[in-house]
Formats: sequence, C-alpha cells, structure tokens
Amino acid sequence: MKRQISILFVFLFITLVAQAQEKFVGQVYADLVKSTHTYSDTLKLDFYTAKQAENDSDRPLVVLVHGGGFSGGKRDNPMEVKFSQTLAAKGYAVASISYSLTRKGKPTGFGCACPASEKMATFKQTTADILKAIAYLKSNAEFHFDAEKIILAGSSAGAEGVLNTTYMTNHPDFKYLGDYPKIAAVVSLAGAVVDARYITKENAVPGFFIHGDADNLVPYNGQPHHFCAPDTPGFLPLDGDAFIAARLKDLDASYTLLTAPQGNHDWANLGYAFVNEIATFINAVVNENQLIQHEEQVEKK
Repeated sequence: MKRQISILFVFLFITLVAQAQEKFVGQVYADLVKSTHTYSDTLKLDFYTAKQAENDSDRPLVVLVHGGGFSGGKRDNPMEVKFSQTLAAKGYAVASISYSLTRKGKPTGFGCACPASEKMATFKQTTADILKAIAYLKSNAEFHFDAEKIILAGSSAGAEGVLNTTYMTNHPDFKYLGDYPKIAAVVSLAGAVVDARYITKENAVPGFFIHGDADNLVPYNGQPHHFCAPDTPGFLPLDGDAFIAARLKDLDASYTLLTAPQGNHDWANLGYAFVNEIATFINAVVNENQLIQHEEQVEKK
C-alpha cells in the first residue's frame, strides 16, 4: 500500500512539474470565464480568464485590439474569441477591447481619398482608447495580473493601434494622449507605425510580427499607407512590421518576424493561427527575459 501511495505521489509531482513548465506556452486550463465591462462611455471589453487562474496576480495581461479599417470589426469576432480563449487556457489574462470606429460611415473611407490629417486623428483616437482600457484594467481590483507584464496585440487597424501606442510615445502627435503604462511586448498582425525613427533604445519593446510581403494596404516595409500616390489626400508614409523588426535588430532588442512570401493583407487574419508561436515568444521575452532575434518565412496554416 505504501508503494502504491509513493508511486501516486511521484506521478502527481511529475504532472504538476510538467504543467508548471507548460504554463503560458501549453494549454493548462480548461474552465474559462468571460466577463464584459464598460471601460469608457459606451466602449466595452471582454475579459477572459481561466477560473483556476483568475486570482493570479503574477500572470501577464494581453490586450487584444481587433481589425476592420477603423470602420468595422468587433472585439468578439470568432477569430478574436478563439485567440483570446487559447491564451487564457495557457494562463494569461486577456482583454479583447472595442474602440472608437472613427471611419464608420465616412464617404472617404480610410484609403487615398481620406486626408492624411484624418488618418492621423484616427490613429491618435485609437491610442487614446487603448490607454483608457489599460487604465481601467489596472485600476479595477477584480482583474488580477502583473501590471509590469502588459502585452498589446492587434490585427490590421488594431495592429496599427497597438504599434503606435507602444512605439510612438515620444512622437509629438502621441505623447500627450494619456498616461502610457509600461508595455512588456507587442504583437502585430499586418501593422505599421507612423514613424519608426521614434523607436529608441529606451522604448524598444520586444515585438512579434506577422506580415505578407505583398500587402497592398498596410506596407510590409516603408511605404505610403494604402500605397497612395504623393498627390493624393491620403498620402501618409508608414513603417511596416519588417521595417520595425529591422529597427529593433539594430537596437539589440528582441523580435520575431514571420514573413509570408507574396502574402497580402489576408495575413491580418491568417496570423491568428500562430497563437502558439506568439505565446512561446511572449513567455520567453516577458517571463524569462530572453533575447530573441528571429526571422522566418511562413505559409498559411
């Protein structure tokens, strides 16, 4: 009987050790809970957590910002829900947020007919909303996470939002939009910033980037937004994920760049399938303080 008890104890110990090693990388929880909260005016967020981890104050928080050209998209689209649930099952706290859809119903849309000044105003409003969402999460005692381990993640318009919020903190158009918290890492699915020159040694936050190199809407490298001609109202140079990755490399900061050869803007959605790679990167650079500099070509999963 004692031998059976000993074997059972060893088995349980090995199981617990394996789970501890897999936390934040492998799926360790199954009982997930989602709650919805209003963080500013009519703007809401969905907070995802594993029930077993909801009181864990040491876990990272991932704030997810959906895509949709600043005119559509939802925080609870199927892809965003699956992405959030997968990360919550790994032990992360996740908040998928809504934000101001400033281009909704606008006849000029967000392409070359939209003046560059309005594009900048849209970018700024999105950053202001992201900052409000983070402030709400940090100030509300019912949410448990490590405020030193906040990760921003976004797709397309949302990726532009999280990248500008992370890296444009000293840009004249962004620096007075609110209180910028410490960001531990950023995840961009087909995103860009307004000027990568504002990424410095002081704010070179580790970044995970997925982008198609033939994207004709949000540039993969340094090109105008929507590739608008210089004589159009919407001409606005942007620096895409590959440009940002190169900047981080020069600054000896961590990054992973996954490039889809001949990939178009579909990779703003296709990138969600790489959630396990994203979780592995976040765990390595945020929880384990590893330096990672990695580039790879990828195909659709």
